Amino acid sequence: MKKQNVSTAFVAASWVALGAGMIGYITGLVRAEMELNEKGYYFTILLYGLFAVVSLQKAVRDRMENIKVTDIYYGICWFATLSSIVLLTVGLFNATILPSEKGFYAFAFLLALFGAIAVQKNTRDNMMED
Repeated sequence: MKKQNVSTAFVAASWVALGAGMIGYITGLVRAEMELNEKGYYFTILLYGLFAVVSLQKAVRDRMENIKVTDIYYGICWFATLSSIVLLTVGLFNATILPSEKGFYAFAFLLALFGAIAVQKNTRDNMMED
């Protein structure tokens, strides 16, 4: 497979998106006035979501490059990605926090997921052989 050209600006923007999303989300959790178990729930969803989208990006890319990916793994990747978003949505819907805080967590989470996908894509593109 031919090496993909990835601009330095896109690589930097991807890392900034990942960092801003993760740091913003975690900073919000640290400063939040909620029980530790609730903070743990939201933190676990962040980790679960990040792992899920990186796995999904890899599985989708493998299939595009005709690298064998089993249907069960591909399905699990989609399920994990969607379930992390659903779990965050349900948690925030039922949370006793301000609507502005709910929006903050939702957007920080989505920014972190986008950043993780972009960083994974860039890493893979940069590893391709000429």
